[in-house]
Amino acid sequence: MKSVLVIDDQPEIRELIRLTLEIEDFTVHEAGDGQSGLDSAVTLRPDLVLLDVMMPGGLDGFAVCQRLRGHATLHRTPIVMLTSRSDAADRRRGLEVGASAFLTKPFSPRQLLSVVSRLA
Repeated sequence: MKSVLVIDDQPEIRELIRLTLEIEDFTVHEAGDGQSGLDSAVTLRPDLVLLDVMMPGGLDGFAVCQRLRGHATLHRTPIVMLTSRSDAADRRRGLEVGASAFLTKPFSPRQLLSVVSRLA
């Protein structure tokens, strides 16, 4: 069974993602901020990370992505950035720090499953 780590500060988004992915037999782990997400990724070594761009606290999604790409055992883990902004500059920055793909909020369960199935 493949595992997915969802790092998002909105509990409702995490729940939607968890319910969608559990139907398809993914194991879903959750973190509510950048630091706990980074710590969880190091401990869990998920097959894929779904990462919100804008989060409160010291680490936003770009910083977490960059740190995951610099980690010896996680540098190849697919990372899907979740964003409510469709700004080209945000996408460019995400690609620069190592994002594998983007999903723009709101996204449908079908879109989520398509991206996750392709990358996990």
